[in-house]
Amino acid sequence: MKLNKIRKLGMLIAVILCAASITLAVATIPNLFPFFDRSGAVATYSSAGSLDTSGPFFQSLGTNGRSCATCHVPANAMGLSAESAERVYQRTHGKDPLFSAVDGAVCPTAAPGHALDFSLLRQNGLIRIGLQVPENPQFTITAVDDPYGCALVTDPVTGVQTASIYRRPIPGTNLGFLSSVMWDGRETVAPLNSPATFSANLITDLKHQALDATLGHAQASTPPTDAQQTGMVNFELALNSAQLLSFKAGDLADDWAHGGPRFLSTVPFFPGINDAFGANGVTFDPNAFTLYSKWLDSGDPERRSIARGEEIFNTHQLTIQNVRGLPDMTGTCTTCHDTPNVGDHSLAVPLEIGTSRSANYETDPTIRAAVSELSMPKMPVFKIDCEQGPDAGEVTYTSDPGKALLTGMCTDVGRGKGLILRGLAARAPYFHNGAARDLRQVVNFYDQRFQMNLTDEEKEQLIAFLKAL
Repeated sequence: MKLNKIRKLGMLIAVILCAASITLAVATIPNLFPFFDRSGAVATYSSAGSLDTSGPFFQSLGTNGRSCATCHVPANAMGLSAESAERVYQRTHGKDPLFSAVDGAVCPTAAPGHALDFSLLRQNGLIRIGLQVPENPQFTITAVDDPYGCALVTDPVTGVQTASIYRRPIPGTNLGFLSSVMWDGRETVAPLNSPATFSANLITDLKHQALDATLGHAQASTPPTDAQQTGMVNFELALNSAQLLSFKAGDLADDWAHGGPRFLSTVPFFPGINDAFGANGVTFDPNAFTLYSKWLDSGDPERRSIARGEEIFNTHQLTIQNVRGLPDMTGTCTTCHDTPNVGDHSLAVPLEIGTSRSANYETDPTIRAAVSELSMPKMPVFKIDCEQGPDAGEVTYTSDPGKALLTGMCTDVGRGKGLILRGLAARAPYFHNGAARDLRQVVNFYDQRFQMNLTDEEKEQLIAFLKAL
């Protein structure tokens, strides 16, 4: 009883602090400042001592009023939840720079007689990305479903096609664990596959990403200076974000647990650190998460549930089939989410598990059943007819051709990286396209897609673990 009272008091304090933070403009955000989310509170730890909100990350360097912090919000673990986007829309009547037409709207220009449509950003937290179809691809691409009228636009002079793709902003935190920059890796201008060059190459990639984001998303007329790019990158690289408190389990660093961002800031990393296929000479350990193992014998059922969910994530067998980028095999969640206590892939191994597939067109019954568990946003559907290479003859219906829009290769259709799993509770919806409304849908998708055969109790335990990350 006493423990429960202490927890409730701590949660109440967190909620009060978070409410105050919404209305106060501050020059710095203290380390481990708790921001309320539906599971408890999330926080960020900076090796600089606090989050300085006066630097270039928070400055408008373009023409539309946006800064990096427009889409990388401290209260959302440096990401952007759909709930936050809608709240900003309601508060500003859609006048906030977040709702710039260039990529906040479903199309950059409205049809004659119609207002700009921001429904995908408001409902699913999705930003539009216009990607050109590469020259001489191994496939042809056509839009078989074009709900907004700009799915695939052909330049009348050059003949170049531009596809409208809709993706979630990737959190600007925990970047020291990256294996590629951006979901499709398009900002990885220097490879992140060698321990010897990782740190220098990561800085190069992140500066390139900051440059492109300022010129693109912020519509800058001049590029940011090298000093401004460096300031953005240094700010980001100092950050680690994670769930700090749970309404049900209390302090996630209590009783020998290692939840929260402070411990995360001490976690070691190098490319391939726990690769399932032995990259860089490592031996794979499927027990990639050890944050809550001490809670397996806890007298608190909520803490035991989190620990049991971690155990399921590490050890429950699943069947990997028809995944572009992997051979058919038996594995666990950590076969792909292998970075210890972080959860992304420790090497740049983009995969396609089917989260962008259309249930209306899908012929693989396992993928169709998995996608049917999701709340798929209303997006264009592209038909990809592969004409060359080892996948010649294959047809894929997808809302996101993935890495194939960079390489032009059929083997890259739909492929993208697995994202870092920390701070999940603060930044719904999930998957790169916002197709999972909540973590229950995430678990249900994986249960179907990889034939996990989870019981209802195991699903609840896995959800509890994911909420505690």
